[in-house]
Amino acid sequence: MNKEEFISSGLLELYAMGISSPEETNMVEDYLKNHPEVKRELDEIEKSLEDYAQANAMQPSSSVKEKIFNEIASQPLKDSVPVPVIPISRKEYRIPLFFKIAAALLFILLIESTVLIYSFYNKYHTALNDLTLAQQKIDQQEKSNMAMSTDLDVVTNKYAQPVVLNGTPKEPGAVAKIFWMKNTGQVYIDPSNLPEVPEGKQYQLWAIVDGKPIDGGMIATKKGIYHIQKMKSFGKVDAFAITLEKSGGSPTPTMDEMIVSAKM
Repeated sequence: MNKEEFISSGLLELYAMGISSPEETNMVEDYLKNHPEVKRELDEIEKSLEDYAQANAMQPSSSVKEKIFNEIASQPLKDSVPVPVIPISRKEYRIPLFFKIAAALLFILLIESTVLIYSFYNKYHTALNDLTLAQQKIDQQEKSNMAMSTDLDVVTNKYAQPVVLNGTPKEPGAVAKIFWMKNTGQVYIDPSNLPEVPEGKQYQLWAIVDGKPIDGGMIATKKGIYHIQKMKSFGKVDAFAITLEKSGGSPTPTMDEMIVSAKM
């Protein structure tokens, strides 16, 4: 492997903590001799471990220090014995046992922290999705309740004059219902019994006033729960009719596409 792959392999960390196998130790030391970049990386790893150990080290009490020095002073001095110098071909890179233990503990804490954070994230994400779905259902229910309340107000209004629009020969089974407020001229329509609208088409309400058709507005027929819709207001009306027009409506009614109608 090249030096970049070797650095990222994790062998330097094992070597620095003194837990690499003999084969891994030989491989690391070969790379240390031939690649200065690997040596610099090892120095950084050892420095990080030492910094961590020093940051978390505990100072012994003064009484402990005194006992240790007294014990050393009480030992008799022995004749100096020359220590043979053994040449080594490889430089040994080792760190104290305390640093090794500290590094192992740090590694374990890092893994546990990662698992804990991942678990909390999953729980938070699930709870957030559940909360969003619940809020959407609440919003839909509130809109439905508001629409039903409006429908009830229209139907029970003492000034509301209901008008049933029956189907024409084009759609004999079609039915629509209009509520015309005699005191204000406001018009409401219940389109729930109209046939399904073809693609690119839309229903349009017409009021016949003095023999002329006047646009009463476009009717929404989106699939789902139909609610009574407010249309344009008319102070005087001779008849109502609904035609099937292109989406967006037409300035004049298409008589061949009249679906329902009723006289007042």
